[in-house]
Amino acid sequence: MAKEVDGFIKLQVRGGQANPAPPVGPALGAKGVNIMEFCKRFNAKTQETPGKLIPVVITVYKDKSFDFIVKTPPASSQIMEMAKLKKASSVPNRDKVAHLSWDQVKQIAEAKMPDLNAFKIESAMRMIAGTARSMGIVVDGTPPWGGDSASDN
Repeated sequence: MAKEVDGFIKLQVRGGQANPAPPVGPALGAKGVNIMEFCKRFNAKTQETPGKLIPVVITVYKDKSFDFIVKTPPASSQIMEMAKLKKASSVPNRDKVAHLSWDQVKQIAEAKMPDLNAFKIESAMRMIAGTARSMGIVVDGTPPWGGDSASDN
């Protein structure tokens, strides 16, 4: 018989650096989850991506046990890492802070594909290019599918 779900907790935690301090401790403590057990399991699972921001969805059951799913890092953090930026533009429609190529956009889209709502790599690339544009980052060149560049707007 399946366990009865008590709730879900969504967090963003640095890979390999989960500890009982906020935001992890208070969020898990409120549901009665063993905080140290989560920290140990999460750190073991994300030790290959130290320091990267990792979204995690924790399913808490009525008996206070839990499961969790680790997602891919957010597109915005991957874009900033690829463009070697510390922060995005504060006025993205006027101040452009970096440039990306379509090959770089494709790399990010392929990495994010399991978590995106897209069936084709082209659709995922359009999503990533739109995120980049909203951050003040220009995607240079013509997209692989032809037509106008997404950054021309």
